Amino acid sequence: MSSALQFSVSPYTPFMQETKVDLGNGITLHVEIGGQPKHPAILLIMGLGAQLLYWPDFLCKSLIDQGFRVIRFDNRDIGLSSKIPYQAPALNPLKLMGRFALGLENRGAPYTLYDMADDAALLTEILQLDQVHVMGASMGGMIAQILAAKYPDKVDKLGLMFTSNNQPLLPPPFPKQLFSLIEKPVSNDEEGIINHSIKLFQLIGSPGYVSQVEAMQIARKLYQRSYYPAGVLQQFLAILCTGSLLQVDKQITQPTLVVHGSQDRLLPPSHGKAVAKAIAGAKFELIHGMGHDIPPHFIPQLSGLFAHHFK
Repeated sequence: MSSALQFSVSPYTPFMQETKVDLGNGITLHVEIGGQPKHPAILLIMGLGAQLLYWPDFLCKSLIDQGFRVIRFDNRDIGLSSKIPYQAPALNPLKLMGRFALGLENRGAPYTLYDMADDAALLTEILQLDQVHVMGASMGGMIAQILAAKYPDKVDKLGLMFTSNNQPLLPPPFPKQLFSLIEKPVSNDEEGIINHSIKLFQLIGSPGYVSQVEAMQIARKLYQRSYYPAGVLQQFLAILCTGSLLQVDKQITQPTLVVHGSQDRLLPPSHGKAVAKAIAGAKFELIHGMGHDIPPHFIPQLSGLFAHHFK
């Protein structure tokens, strides 16, 4: 572990330590680490517009208790990590989405998922981790696919949750779920933004497993920690300008587990199945009743699946 890094106890999660890591490419990432330094490391990569706290403490603690060291971080443009200024002409997300669905190339985003995978690779170098297990969710799963293919020596095993390889002609997200991700809140004060987040949790989450009280507490905590909608849009443009990862998947040689929820209406299960089919030897696991989230009910099952895979 780099001795230059200054660690302190996370104000949100007492069993995690936090630090800032300057990647040397103009980006600084906010990172939290928990578990024993000698234990095998799992790098957690989160999805679109999602701060590191979207990895539930319960899941992190469960993996730590099973003998892993857990590292979670805010991607660029979100949470407490660097924000990317963007001066280029405004892009039309709807036009880009149409081209993306057909497998046509898009350009003009300030960065792509390849740049975000480079961030993750640099992070492992600075933390002096020779090889890590990588677990990515949603957009984080897309970044994880690129990381495993581009830096095979850095990634030991790969775990993917409710993600996609964005190959052409996959079933699109249900419109209500997709637009809840990118539409603006009704009002821009704290309550308006928190209500917007709760609505999002309920639309994309696991039906019957989203607690209104918990959703409100998490939404408030996330808002007070950081609110940066420009970053969410830029990450969305990064996905649209990265395009299909089908050829990336064909380069992945690490043992891979792909997990998807049967009730995911943002990325239907066929997306996860497409990823598992494209990666040689990958295993696919469908979790009945789970949506595009990680509710407490499913964490024992999820942490058991991934801990077994990584061991």
